[in-house]
Amino acid sequence: MQWTEPLVLLPSCSASYMKVFTMCLQSVIELSEECKELAFKHNIDLVACGFNCKEEQLRSPKLTRVGLFQHKLVPFPTSTPIQEMKYALFKVANKAIRIAARSGVNVFCFPEIWNMPYAFCTREKSPWCEYAESAKTGPTTKMLQELAQIHNMVIISPILERDDVYNDSIWNTAVVIDNHGNYLGKQRKNHISRDAYINESMYYSEGNTGHPVFETEFGKIAVCLGSHHPLNWLVFGLNGAEIVFNPSAAAGEATEPLWAVETRGAAIANGYYTCAVNRVGTEVFVNDFTTGDGKPPHRETDYFYGSSYVTAPNGSRSPALSRTKSSILVAEVDLNLCRQVKDQWGLQVSIIYDAEARDVRQFTI
Repeated sequence: MQWTEPLVLLPSCSASYMKVFTMCLQSVIELSEECKELAFKHNIDLVACGFNCKEEQLRSPKLTRVGLFQHKLVPFPTSTPIQEMKYALFKVANKAIRIAARSGVNVFCFPEIWNMPYAFCTREKSPWCEYAESAKTGPTTKMLQELAQIHNMVIISPILERDDVYNDSIWNTAVVIDNHGNYLGKQRKNHISRDAYINESMYYSEGNTGHPVFETEFGKIAVCLGSHHPLNWLVFGLNGAEIVFNPSAAAGEATEPLWAVETRGAAIANGYYTCAVNRVGTEVFVNDFTTGDGKPPHRETDYFYGSSYVTAPNGSRSPALSRTKSSILVAEVDLNLCRQVKDQWGLQVSIIYDAEARDVRQFTI
C-alpha cells in the first residue's frame, strides 16, 4: 500500500508548531513593579507565568505559586574560605527570597547543593567535606528558617548533609522548611551517579529516607534528586505528591538534550506538577583534575546550563529560564489540575502494579 498523503500535516507557522510540540499553554500573571525593580537591582532575571485549569463546580481553585531560583557561583572563586563562601551565598539567597516573596511565591526551591561549589568532579575530600552540615540544626537551615517564617514561605534547601548522630556520614540531602519556619523533614538522594565525571559516590551513598511526601499549607510536595530513574518519580506519585521538585546540577552536552524531556515526561506519566531547577555557569577549581572522558587534565567543570522550568500534569510547560543568568521563575499552578488530568486520561486505572512489581522484584532477589 502506498500513502499519497502524510499521516500528519505539520503546522506551517511557528506559533502552531510551539502549541503542538511544546504545549506552552500558560496564562499570564502580573507581578508588581516593586519586585521587578528589586530583581533588576540585584541583576536577577524574573520570569512569571500561570497554568490554565478548568473551573470545577464543587472544588474551589487550589492556587499555589512556586519559585525556582537558579544561580551562578561567580563572582566567588571556589577557593574562597568556607565561612566567607557560605555567608556570600546566604546574602544571595536572602535577595532571591525577598524577590520571590514580593512575587507572591508560596514554595521556593534552590538548585542541588546550592550553598557550595559543585566540587565532586575534583575527587578531593578537603576542603569540600567541611561544607557538610546538619540538615536540622546547621547554619543554612537556621538562616532559611528565619526567612521562611518572615515571608510565610515553604523553602526547599538542597545541601551536603553531615549526619553527626550516625557515624558522621555525608549525604546529598534536600531539607524542607515549612512556612512557619519549622523543620518539616528531608529527602536524601536515592540514586547516586557512578559517572566517571561527577564522582558523587566518593562522597556519599544512596539515601535511606525513601520517597516522603510533605504536607504543607500549599500542597503535597516531594523532592526528586534523581531525574534519570522513572521508578523514583513513580513512587512520589503513588505517595500522593501534587508537586515534585527536581533540584539539579546538570551540566554538559551529554545531558542537556535530556533536560527538557525527563522532568516533563515524569509530570505526564504521574499526574503531578514537576519543577526542574538547575545551576548556572562554569566553576573553576585550584587543582587540575581528570574526568574519565579522554580529555586532558583541566580545572573547570562542564557548563551548568540553567534552563529551569515547570511542567503541568497535562504536559504543558513554562518557558525555560536563561542558560547564562541567575534567574527566578514564578509559576502559579492550580493543584486541581492533577485530579482533572487523572480523570481525563485514566492512566492510574490502567496500570497493573502487581504484575510490574513482580517483574521488578525478580531483579532484586
